[in-house]
Amino acid sequence: MKLSLRLALRDWDYMTPLVLGEVTSSTLDVKVDRVGTLVPNVAASDVYDAAETSFSRYAQLRHDGDESIVGIPNFIMRGFRHRCIITRKDSSIHRLADLKGKKIGVTGWRDSGNTWTRAALRREGVGVEDARWYAGRLTEAHPIADRLDGFGRPGRIEACPGERPMVELLLDGGLDVVLTPFMPNGFFDAGSPFRQVIEDFRAAEVAYFNDVGYVPGMHLIGIKAGIANAHPWVMDELSRMIGEAQRIWLEKREKYADTTPWMIDELRRCAADLPRNWNDHGFAANEKMIGDFAEELYAQSILPRRLAAADLFPGQAA
Repeated sequence: MKLSLRLALRDWDYMTPLVLGEVTSSTLDVKVDRVGTLVPNVAASDVYDAAETSFSRYAQLRHDGDESIVGIPNFIMRGFRHRCIITRKDSSIHRLADLKGKKIGVTGWRDSGNTWTRAALRREGVGVEDARWYAGRLTEAHPIADRLDGFGRPGRIEACPGERPMVELLLDGGLDVVLTPFMPNGFFDAGSPFRQVIEDFRAAEVAYFNDVGYVPGMHLIGIKAGIANAHPWVMDELSRMIGEAQRIWLEKREKYADTTPWMIDELRRCAADLPRNWNDHGFAANEKMIGDFAEELYAQSILPRRLAAADLFPGQAA
């Protein structure tokens, strides 16, 4: 009899083969629910057995000795962050180094993506102490919430004044730039008042990859420890199925490239700029990236103690 597993994922297009049942297993029956926001804590869920999980929040659990979730080093969301820093089109800011002394907005201080973006800034000499930081909602449509998550410091890291949306603050000069994983509506329109700080962000990201050797990971797969302990094979099998879904989707995308006019050029350039294994799963393939992320969490004072890659994925380092 197959083990049944209910999995919560964001609506990633490359999970379509898994959702539709094109990817199967002789031992595991996976039911996927597509969710708009991440499950806060899959260990406490009455619905899900596994879920897409914030890398940063998973690291916090491990740091605190909470073993209720076992992380699978399958990074369901990963991507470069240089593209995620936006400013006004008329801004004089064009380099990451230009952000020293500036007012920077973030959609959430602890968020894994913003941690990686600050890591990119730190490489260019702009650390947490070198700017004024404001956490808040990107647009009016986003909810007012505590985005400081306990990391606020008066005069250095604060909530946006009056909880005003950051795009409004960006337009009127209340902020110089905003770090955001998703662009505001209308950002790609010709008449948009916003642009990426680094206009040739692709070149910057390729250079970053050539230097560090990986594409940063933001979300991984977390599974309830009781299931992982009772069925140790389930982590490898679930990771295999997710990887197979991604492989099938990329293969089909190469065939059906006319979803956008120049998708075929993007596929060509990606193949030229990155090695075929850039998205490989597993601890060995991602050990350097995992270790660098742990170092950033410590360097940015998100975690008070430095962790090693093996601390985050115990038993998977062999």
